[in-house]
Amino acid sequence: MTEIRTEVLVVGGGLGGVAAALTAVRLGRTVVLTEPAAWLGGQLTAQAVPPDEHPWIEGPAAPPGYTELRRRVRDYYRRNYPLTPGAARDPLLDPGLGVVSRMCHEPRVAAAVIEEMLAPWRASGALTVLQGYEPVAAHTEGDRVEAVTVAGRRDGRRITVHASYVADATELGDLLDLAGVEHVIGAEGRDATGEPHAPQAADPLDQQAVSWCFALDYRPGEEHVVDRPASYEHWRTATAPFWPGPQLSLTDVVPITLQERTWSLMGADRAAGEHFDLWQFRRVLAREQFEAGAYASDLTVVNWPQIDYWEAPLLGVDAAARDAALAASRELSLSFLYWLQTQAPRPDGGTGYPGLRLRPDVTGTCDGLAMAPYIRESRRIKAEFTVLEQHVGVEARPAGAGSEIFHDSVGLGSYRIDLHPSTAGRTYIDIDSYPFQIPLGALIPVRVDNLLPANKNIGTTHITNGCYRLHPVEWGIGEAVGALAGFCLERALPPRKVRSDQTQLADYQRLLSRTLGISLAWPEAVRTRTEQR
Repeated sequence: MTEIRTEVLVVGGGLGGVAAALTAVRLGRTVVLTEPAAWLGGQLTAQAVPPDEHPWIEGPAAPPGYTELRRRVRDYYRRNYPLTPGAARDPLLDPGLGVVSRMCHEPRVAAAVIEEMLAPWRASGALTVLQGYEPVAAHTEGDRVEAVTVAGRRDGRRITVHASYVADATELGDLLDLAGVEHVIGAEGRDATGEPHAPQAADPLDQQAVSWCFALDYRPGEEHVVDRPASYEHWRTATAPFWPGPQLSLTDVVPITLQERTWSLMGADRAAGEHFDLWQFRRVLAREQFEAGAYASDLTVVNWPQIDYWEAPLLGVDAAARDAALAASRELSLSFLYWLQTQAPRPDGGTGYPGLRLRPDVTGTCDGLAMAPYIRESRRIKAEFTVLEQHVGVEARPAGAGSEIFHDSVGLGSYRIDLHPSTAGRTYIDIDSYPFQIPLGALIPVRVDNLLPANKNIGTTHITNGCYRLHPVEWGIGEAVGALAGFCLERALPPRKVRSDQTQLADYQRLLSRTLGISLAWPEAVRTRTEQR
């Protein structure tokens, strides 16, 4: 077993973990960053999920490091790809012209850009990155986490990292469990939180669906049909009570209204006012953005309602049950692909698109599925302050009031409260929220002094997780956590003292806003608006 000592340990290399590590090293701290997957970037890369962003993402409301990431992605395409002259000149270049974001791009490009951003700090020795390592034990002393042991996925080699501050940036909040940090899983009850859209009573096994994404191109006239998955017949016929039919179809429900709808797979003309098709939804490379003949096909990522796996939860169950659920999620994704290739209805009256081709090079894997499942919900700390629907939800706020103003704001975010169907048999909850702040109190556990959440594991509820879980918010959480660790080390203060002491809080917020360029408040004209879909 190897022992390492550092000032800040960040466990989990998703967007929150990368942001926390970058911010801490930029403030002069030594950092160890660990990540199980071969790519850093979490949902943007290893999970192959193009960014979910708000309408103001191109402005100062975006976390500064996230803005840098997006700028570097565009520059990467300009340097390395045969863009059309118009696309190359476009300051808001969108390589994929996807619907979900103003900038959809390939996951491996984001992975390369993140490596660029970390490179100078790795060269200096200020940042050590342990890839292929996952946490297996946390070593505590009273109200502190003294060290975390991580193990290599390939060889089982164990490394124990001692640190003054530990950030849990894992996708499922693994350190909260390993270190015995007070936390919540699943849904809180309306009887406890008063949230209008919460279930009446708590249900720990009410957890959002996970999705195992994959990338496709389309080669008409060619044959790329995958082997028929073992569980194909199950997925072809199984129907959830809240769903209009089997998942292996082009019919689902509108998340906001729950009305039944049927998609076109491809061919919709958005320029003519037609609703976009599934192919455009999360497209990451659009041929029209590149020189004629450069690419034979668009590239799209399948992260569609048809691959949402809601039959069993990942948290609150033993390891065997969790592994079985993840395996079933993979089978669902492959079954949907097989159905698309063999049975999906075509406009010409035929069935199947055998020219749909898995692109394992896009996901960085051998089988074509993403390196990791898309996780929408984590363990969440019991925090000094918990964000409720009443703080950000439009229906739960006084008319036109905008979101709650938090005196301890450490960053901004915006997204609808968007909860996918759950393992408790609940359908979508998709409701308006106002642009919101990230309160410092939601980053501070009720007891433990030196562990900070840096992913979807902050002090939100099952409901408000639905708007705090997206790409730019996760990055903003990470920036705030990295800065907080650096600030606390500089002043020899615990995080809860920073929040409780108005002078220290003001100094910390000045560090965020003046030194790091993080916006802490929305303009009033934006704070009272809602996103439209």
